[in-house]
Amino acid sequence: MAYQGQTMAAKKKASSGEDLTALPGVGAATAKKLQAAGLTTAAKIAKAGKAGLEKAGMNAPSAAKLAAAVAKHKAKSTAKKATTSAKNTASKAKAAVKSTASKTKSKAKGAASKATAAGKNVAEKVVEKTKGSQQVKGEQSKDGRKGKTLKVPRSVTDMPWFRKG
Repeated sequence: MAYQGQTMAAKKKASSGEDLTALPGVGAATAKKLQAAGLTTAAKIAKAGKAGLEKAGMNAPSAAKLAAAVAKHKAKSTAKKATTSAKNTASKAKAAVKSTASKTKSKAKGAASKATAAGKNVAEKVVEKTKGSQQVKGEQSKDGRKGKTLKVPRSVTDMPWFRKG
């Protein structure tokens, strides 16, 4: 509990019911009254509220002060738990997003590699099919001249020096 001048051990004892005197406004006599009424922990005191503390034998101002202090502690504790839970959830979500992004990147890289390989295969097949028909050939002239006429290739890839490599 967040009470001034107390150590963590004293606060723990107060919240576990071992030492109610660590609570503000609770002395030995009041602690005995509270324990006799079954209010042995800070949670039970918070649940009882001001009316329950008055029934246990505390005067109204002291009961109000104790109930307020315990309620304040409970609210802080709940807020701290909610904050921690939210941080953990955000951390898990961040890790999941990072993992998903990594997997997606890997799949995209693989798909691009496959597409590139398939494109190369298609290009090689097309080049192989057209290789024989696009060579420079000599042919007898049809206009009556002596000698052969060369057929000019249609593109650079059809030239003999290009296909050497």
